[in-house]
Amino acid sequence: MSVELETVLGEIKTLQISQKASIQSLQKTYKEHSAVMIEQMRGNLNTYIDECDNSSVGTSGDNEQYLKEEMCRSVLSIVNEFDNITAKELNEMKDEVISIKGSVTSSIHKCTSVHNDLSQFHEIVQKIGDHKQLCLIASIKCKHIIQQALTLLGKSGKAFNVQSNAKHNVRIPSDSYKCHITGMCAVPDGQVVVADMDNKRVKLLSQQYKVVSHWDVNAEPQDICQITPSEVAVTVNASNIHEVQFITVNQGKLVPGRKFQLQHECRGIAHQNGDLFVASFKELYKYTLNGKLICRLYEALGYNTVNKCAVSPTGDRLYITSSYQNKLLTLARDGTLLATYTDPALVSPCGLHVTPAGQVLVCGFQSHTVLQVGWEGQSKLANLATQEDGVEWPESCVHSLLSQDKVAEDVVDKNDLNTQKVLDQIQEAVPSISRRSQLRWTRTRQKLSNILRTVSMSNVIELTWQRHQSDPQEPQYRKTLPLS
Repeated sequence: MSVELETVLGEIKTLQISQKASIQSLQKTYKEHSAVMIEQMRGNLNTYIDECDNSSVGTSGDNEQYLKEEMCRSVLSIVNEFDNITAKELNEMKDEVISIKGSVTSSIHKCTSVHNDLSQFHEIVQKIGDHKQLCLIASIKCKHIIQQALTLLGKSGKAFNVQSNAKHNVRIPSDSYKCHITGMCAVPDGQVVVADMDNKRVKLLSQQYKVVSHWDVNAEPQDICQITPSEVAVTVNASNIHEVQFITVNQGKLVPGRKFQLQHECRGIAHQNGDLFVASFKELYKYTLNGKLICRLYEALGYNTVNKCAVSPTGDRLYITSSYQNKLLTLARDGTLLATYTDPALVSPCGLHVTPAGQVLVCGFQSHTVLQVGWEGQSKLANLATQEDGVEWPESCVHSLLSQDKVAEDVVDKNDLNTQKVLDQIQEAVPSISRRSQLRWTRTRQKLSNILRTVSMSNVIELTWQRHQSDPQEPQYRKTLPLS
């Protein structure tokens, strides 16, 4: 474990250095480009002045005056062209530099935080020595931070292992139609928000998958993404309605908030670090949370070629399901196509989700499958669910950390007690520490306790699928897949 920590620490440090170098290189490139453009304008002016000087030799006074006026007009034209074209190009480049710099700076801060946590764990591991029991406990606690580090390094390639499944009916008496769940979003307390398209409702499910609250929207809800721990955004779409509706989860109730209109259709939605990505069946757009259109990132030919979208935890990759083309697309943050994935087990891909650790989950609507794909978007890691498991027409999936009722709560309590005892043993093994070290040790103990709580939660993937029967009483099912 000590070797693994040292390896990850070294890689995180290298990534930090590389990111800082990238910012410096980006700023240098912008300055050099600005200097080249200005020098080019200066050269154009000098060339024209030289031509005028050569033309003015031997001319009369009237012709000389005409040449001077013509030269002034041409110089103004060159300057105006610089203002209208070159200056605009430089401003656009400057805005992009600022955007990229902000993203890289945010990534540097994440690296610094993870590096500090890893350093503290590494120091503890060194003090533990060969104590097997303490090494085991420390290893369990380190997993979460190491996974965060691997995500930052782009190495979140661990495949899930499905252990079991369960079905839950989310139909309520006031539903007019068979449920058609097209989007899901997990909130931190274990509740799940789902979009019921045919009933034009957003529903809140408890940890036991019971509908505890619902809110009716004015058109068909298409997809959901998380904005804050208690706020989600829903795409709402109809022939004459295209909008993003924000909803807050407050004390077990859904409370509608602000919304903004779109000038195009809307299907999938994803959020990362203040940027909102909206799929319109044919394009992928980038918005601010206030509804300001930033740009169109990607455009494809044909309808339903840009269905659902998701973004990596670091924000450097975007994923799109192209249902019509049977493809999973991976884009860079500027919309550049990086990878295309196809698979016989992935027909008409629809639902898409990226876990906090960077694992990519995608639903094959017509193949009745849920796959886990590598973060690079080029290879399959696992078939998580198939029609043999009871999955039919899956349209959405989400990964969440859910406590397993009272049993899990008991485990958390017991593990907290065990954590306290283990930390006391470690401190007894290193009694001669300074006041400053004691304060640092106290903070570390708290971090370890928090991490153990995370480890004590069970990984769960939520799936929804639509059964194609005419009976409106046929329940809409949700499947729960606990993961190891």
